[in-house]
Amino acid sequence: MKYRRSQQQGGSYFFTVVTYRRQTILLLPENINRLRTAFKREMEEYPLTIDATVILPDHLHTLWRLPEGDNDFSTRWSRIKRYFSSGCVGIVEQQSASRQDKREKPVWQRRFWEHAIRDENDWQRHMDYIHYNPVRHGHAQAPGEWPHSSFKRCVQKGWYSPDWGTTEPENIKGINCE
Repeated sequence: MKYRRSQQQGGSYFFTVVTYRRQTILLLPENINRLRTAFKREMEEYPLTIDATVILPDHLHTLWRLPEGDNDFSTRWSRIKRYFSSGCVGIVEQQSASRQDKREKPVWQRRFWEHAIRDENDWQRHMDYIHYNPVRHGHAQAPGEWPHSSFKRCVQKGWYSPDWGTTEPENIKGINCE
């Protein structure tokens, strides 16, 4: 099956990446460090700007800006996932026969969700969705309480007030990017 992906050159993209069978492996300290290293390595090789990110136990959301003339987010994700998988700890799920045939580790779902950001309002909605996600999933009472998020960095930039997100923002009600 051939998947249709956005071909916006140098655009902004929102992504959701989920662990295989929703294993809760992303909050193990070794895996958090491994994921950070995977992103840093990739950004050195293939530049991108991360505007926002949140890591939850079984998935992550992130908002990227790619360089002008570049739309190759698929290669970046493949390399990030491969590096992370090679040193990931805590995997408990057995792999399927098709994964065994392809010598894939049962770490990530094979695909990811991608959305090309259309305008400033769309960017803001996805920023808010990312930062409110730990509250939505019951991991925190407010975005600032969640340690695996870019929220505090965005507060420092003046994009949010420190007390933002104690209630669900109107602009993301009904959105589900899981």
